[in-house]
Amino acid sequence: MKRRALLLTAAGALVAAALPVLAATPEVKPPAAKTLDVDALLNDKQTPTFGNPQGDVTIVAFFDYHCGYCRKSLPELERLVAEDGKIRLVYKDWPILSESSVVAAQLALAATYQGRYLDAHKVLMKMPARASTERMSEALGAAGIDRKKLAKDLKAHAGEIGALLRRTNDQAEALGLPGTPVYLVGPFKVAAALDYQGFKDVVADARARAAESAPPN
Repeated sequence: MKRRALLLTAAGALVAAALPVLAATPEVKPPAAKTLDVDALLNDKQTPTFGNPQGDVTIVAFFDYHCGYCRKSLPELERLVAEDGKIRLVYKDWPILSESSVVAAQLALAATYQGRYLDAHKVLMKMPARASTERMSEALGAAGIDRKKLAKDLKAHAGEIGALLRRTNDQAEALGLPGTPVYLVGPFKVAAALDYQGFKDVVADARARAAESAPPN
C-alpha cells in the first residue's frame, strides 16, 4: 500500500485513487525533488512538541504506532528527555505501515484538542497492530480520554489533521527517510532503534558539535 494512499485516508476509510500511467519517454520529466522547510520541520505549531521548549538540543522523532522498532526505542528516548531536562522533543506522526497506522495517528492528533496527546500516544504505542478503530477508541476512553469529544474533534479538525500528516510525509520524503523510526538529533540523522545509552551518547555528540561551532566569547 502506497504511503500517499495511506495519508489520504480519512477517519479510517481508505480512498483509492486511480492515477493514469505515463509512458516512459524522453519528454516525460521526473517530478521535482521536494525541498525541506527547516523551520516548519522544527517549529510547526500543530506538531506535538514536549520536553523543554528552551532546550539546547531538539530531537525530531519520525514514527509509526505499529512499528515494532519505534515501540522499542521511543520510550527510551522519552525517558532520556524526562531525566535530562534540556531536550526539546518533536513528535512526527508518520503512518506508513498500514491503514490502521493512519487511524492511530489521526486519533492521537485529535486528542491534542483536549490536551491529551501524550496520553493517547502512550496507549496507542501498546495497541496490537491493525487494531480496529473501535478498539483503539475504547482503549483511549479507558485511559480517561473523552471519547465523544475525540470523535467530534476528529471530524471537526479532519482537514487540519490530514494537512499535518501530509506535511510530515513531505518532510520525510525531502529528507529521504527510509522508514521508521528516524530520529533527527541536532545535526545528526539516526535511522535506527537506539537504547537509552545510545540516545544519551548521540545527544552528547550533538552538544559537543554545537559547542565546537559556537562563536568564541
